[in-house]
Amino acid sequence: MSQTFSHSTFNSQLKKYYSFYTGGFISFVILLAIAEQIGMSRQWIGYWFLFATIGLYAGIGIMSRTAEVSEYYVAGRRVPAFFNGMATGADWMSAASFIGMAGTLFLGGFDGLAWVMGWTGGYCLVALFLAPYLRKFGQFTIPDFLGERYGGNIVRTIGIISAITCSFVYVVAQIYGVGLITSRFTGLEFGVGVFVGLSGILVCSMLGGMKAVTWTQVAQYIILIIAYMTPVVWLGIKHTGIPVPQLAYGYTIQKLTEVEKKLTNDPKEQEVRKIFKDRSDAANAALKEPAKAYADGKAAAEKRVADLRAANAPAEQLTAAEKALAAYPKDEAAAKALWNREKGLVARSAPPRPHATPYPGKDEAAQNTARLNFIGIVFCMMFGTAALPHILMRYYTTPSVQQARVSVFWSLFFIFLLYFTAPCLAVLAKYDMYTNLVGSSFASLPAWAAAWAKVDPGLLNITDINRDGIVQLAEIVIGGDLIVLATPEIAGLPYVVSGLVAAGGLAAALSTADGLLLTIANALSHDLYYKMIDPHASTARRVTISKALLVVVAIIAAYVTSLKPGDILFLVGAAFSLAASAFFPPLVLGVFWKRANKWGAIVGMAAGLGVCIYYMMRTYPFFTNMGVPKMDLWFGLSPVSAGMFGLPVGLLTIVIVSLLTSPPSKQVQDLVEHVRYPHLRGDAMVTEAK
Repeated sequence: MSQTFSHSTFNSQLKKYYSFYTGGFISFVILLAIAEQIGMSRQWIGYWFLFATIGLYAGIGIMSRTAEVSEYYVAGRRVPAFFNGMATGADWMSAASFIGMAGTLFLGGFDGLAWVMGWTGGYCLVALFLAPYLRKFGQFTIPDFLGERYGGNIVRTIGIISAITCSFVYVVAQIYGVGLITSRFTGLEFGVGVFVGLSGILVCSMLGGMKAVTWTQVAQYIILIIAYMTPVVWLGIKHTGIPVPQLAYGYTIQKLTEVEKKLTNDPKEQEVRKIFKDRSDAANAALKEPAKAYADGKAAAEKRVADLRAANAPAEQLTAAEKALAAYPKDEAAAKALWNREKGLVARSAPPRPHATPYPGKDEAAQNTARLNFIGIVFCMMFGTAALPHILMRYYTTPSVQQARVSVFWSLFFIFLLYFTAPCLAVLAKYDMYTNLVGSSFASLPAWAAAWAKVDPGLLNITDINRDGIVQLAEIVIGGDLIVLATPEIAGLPYVVSGLVAAGGLAAALSTADGLLLTIANALSHDLYYKMIDPHASTARRVTISKALLVVVAIIAAYVTSLKPGDILFLVGAAFSLAASAFFPPLVLGVFWKRANKWGAIVGMAAGLGVCIYYMMRTYPFFTNMGVPKMDLWFGLSPVSAGMFGLPVGLLTIVIVSLLTSPPSKQVQDLVEHVRYPHLRGDAMVTEAK
């Protein structure tokens, strides 16, 4: 009775604290909005949002500092289901969900829904197959479960390697998002912005571990959901007159489709697309005989300059010809590199991609490939969700198995709020850009366009291709990672809304980065150091080592981020494929099939992870550009869907090897019984960590 009372009191206190916190944050935003109207500069608004929110998270981290093992690793197992659901939502709502998902829907239309379907469906797998069973097992980490279930340090070691691999790839994506936001909204250089954001990550996770991360993530969820909903509601009122734009989603798509048809048939758009087609054709022709093409092109440029000088041509024409000659590639190798880029312009010669049309393609083969990639992304995101270590660890923090189940419900609810909104944001932002930015004058391009191009030219590039002074859609190159952050500026909303969205994106990236860095550090300090190297290490030493490793891993991740190995969505998708390939088969078979044994898990995890990594490294441009031999796509599946090969290989390998080798011991089979059935209590073999 007293325990129930204490949990109830703790829960009510938390609701009171976070209610005050939410009101305080809304008041803070209103005050900044007033300050903007009075005359506060945009840069100072960016600074206030950045440092106030990071300072808030750091304050929670400092107040939650702990050296107690149970508090540091699993928040004392006393996080109520409602708040654990909110923390899981923030942990889940990474830079990919907040920044990248609406951008993918913006660029890919119907095909982008694969990410929404996969990630949402994955939580159903978590609820059905893993969360309650892992909570009943107790302990601290996923390698803990693998080590106990299959026995031996080899399985635990592969689990550690797998957890570090998928978590590291994931955390690089979050740090990239942090750098993107801080550099844009404070004017700091990208690399500096990465380390400023990183300081906030480290203060939260290093001082208080899972305890600090949990209560920080609840605060971060509140900020990110307010930030995400605000511009959508605003745009909904602007274009539909309805403050709940989800209700007018179909009407907005209908209006967008009409604009797409108009742009497809617009003569100026067709003129620009033809220029791109001609440049692509010329590049392809030049690549057939590069030496001759290089010599002819250089001779033609030199002759034009000479002819203009001889004819005493106007200075403007002569200057343009001289610039063209100076910009001509210095040698044949540079020319070939240029032509290889130019031939890719054929993609920009195509008319606007219909937003609501599934699997658009010129022929049946292209449509089948698009359909297969859609299925591949849904598959990998679903099974990856059910195997991500930093998400599964969250269910170790609830007071009971029943609370773990309820926690999954709340996680789905809080995730639903954003995922139900992302398609509306994509459609409204696209409609706004098609009707306002397209057709405007280059002479009056908005300031945000130049500001974002300065952050990263790959994110935004608007060039007057046909020199008519008017912006055509085909002249705009926009990256998916830009859409959510730039939407308030594109729509002409007050800059304080842009700062709010940046704060939300920062909260999303920081919350996930906290959980991921903690997962990596715990795998090294708890599973490797304590479980395998020094089982007699004191609790203080274990926690200290974990904190030190957090700093080391964070710095390495920041360095890798500076190399820009890929966009946010690819990096996150790759992490899901890796997790699905390495963890899903041994976790699910470990719970539901007693016959799965140590050697099956060892070979299966290694095979699944190995196949996934092999496919990514042989097909993704970042690796092939670094010298890794390139190979053709299998069945046309993109590198992000590598889990389509890794997971089945891992699953089949575990089954086959387990059947060919000795069954697990009676003690291990008793562990499976203990984990699966609620009426069985722990025995001498397994004691649930209190």
